[in-house]
Amino acid sequence: MNIMDFNVKKLAADAGTFLSRAVQFTEEKLGQAEKTELDAHLENLLSKAECTKIWTEKIMKQTEVLLQPNPNARIEEFVYEKLDRKAPSRINNPELLGQYMIDAGTEFGPGTAYGNALIKCGETQKRIGTADRELIQTSALNFLTPLRNFIEGDYKTIAKERKLLQNKRLDLDAAKTRLKKAKAAETRASSEQELRITQSEFDRQAEITRLLLEGISSTHAHHLRCLNDFVEAQMTYYAQCYQYMLDLQKQLGSFPSNYHCNNNQTSVPPVPSASSNIIGSSALTSTSGLVMTSPSNLIDLKEGSGSRKARVLYDYDAANSTELSLLADEVITVFSVVGMDSDWLMGERGNQKGRVPITYLELLN
Repeated sequence: MNIMDFNVKKLAADAGTFLSRAVQFTEEKLGQAEKTELDAHLENLLSKAECTKIWTEKIMKQTEVLLQPNPNARIEEFVYEKLDRKAPSRINNPELLGQYMIDAGTEFGPGTAYGNALIKCGETQKRIGTADRELIQTSALNFLTPLRNFIEGDYKTIAKERKLLQNKRLDLDAAKTRLKKAKAAETRASSEQELRITQSEFDRQAEITRLLLEGISSTHAHHLRCLNDFVEAQMTYYAQCYQYMLDLQKQLGSFPSNYHCNNNQTSVPPVPSASSNIIGSSALTSTSGLVMTSPSNLIDLKEGSGSRKARVLYDYDAANSTELSLLADEVITVFSVVGMDSDWLMGERGNQKGRVPITYLELLN
């Protein structure tokens, strides 16, 4: 017998098996044939595996949406992953916003209240963008990858063996049907032999499937560890963001809101209420006994003729000879000059004098 004859006979046998399974399946649906039921333990394992697969897919897809809201970016990352290539690194939304703020603040002028605040906010947004990138990388490695490996690896193997078990079950029930219909002794003996073979194959496949399905408990334990890693990554991310914004709030808190205006605009202080006086006095007093630059302090200084000591909050480079360069944490003397812009005071350090921006100062008691 040559190879061609063997292949023809194999195809004919496969076609016969397929037809036999199709007939058995159809008759079962029509209620015209009996169906061998799987034992309750195996059915429970199959149900647990299917449930695990469905919810793992949903959690995985929604986590991807959470980490990368842009659907086009997700598609691009998917394509690069299938091509086994690294997706190009792109600036994320917080980083882009931060860069816009820094560029705007630089153009408005770092010496102005608004320009300086924009730069500070921009730097914070870029730090948040970096933290966001780290969250995505950590979550993808420690959480999404194990979930995807289960869907594309372990569960595919389970589904393959489950389908094979279904085919073996159809073969077994078809053999039972043929045995019932057998009349002649010779035909009956052949049918009994076929039933023993199909029963043995079905039992063996049921055991293989059961062993695979019992591994789902281990999968749950592994996914639990991955979930803990994901929660820890989120906790780190939100803690970083909170600290960044807390630091930013402290920096912006030193900018008097009454002077967040252009030089050609007149600053009009709001009339404080009794409750705001109480809140303001407690909020402006620090633990070291220093008083931060409040609008009322600045108004008193600018309307009066006296001088005050002030601590410098940030480094400042003088733009011209009329200004005084500053170093963070140094203490200088400041006083008002008639006709000077509302955003500036005159600063004095030893024999050096020059204009200094109000937003860089903290008046001392």
